[in-house]
Amino acid sequence: MNSSPIRLKQKLSPEAAAAKKRRDIAMAKTPARKAKKAQNQRLGQRSNSDIHHMSDGSVKRVSVKNNRGNFGRGTKNEG
Repeated sequence: MNSSPIRLKQKLSPEAAAAKKRRDIAMAKTPARKAKKAQNQRLGQRSNSDIHHMSDGSVKRVSVKNNRGNFGRGTKNEG
């Protein structure tokens, strides 16, 4: 675990960390996630904004604060 460049906030056992890694990789390789990543790379990323993917497939640039704060609704009940 110490060689990982990512420092996990959770205290996970080696088995749980390995399972999480498998889940994270599987999620990153879904067709929808791959399409969003490709779109982000095409549009380019600025440091002061995020690209918000709309349900209809379009995108818009929004502030980091709004996008990561779920537009004022918070993230605890997201999903």
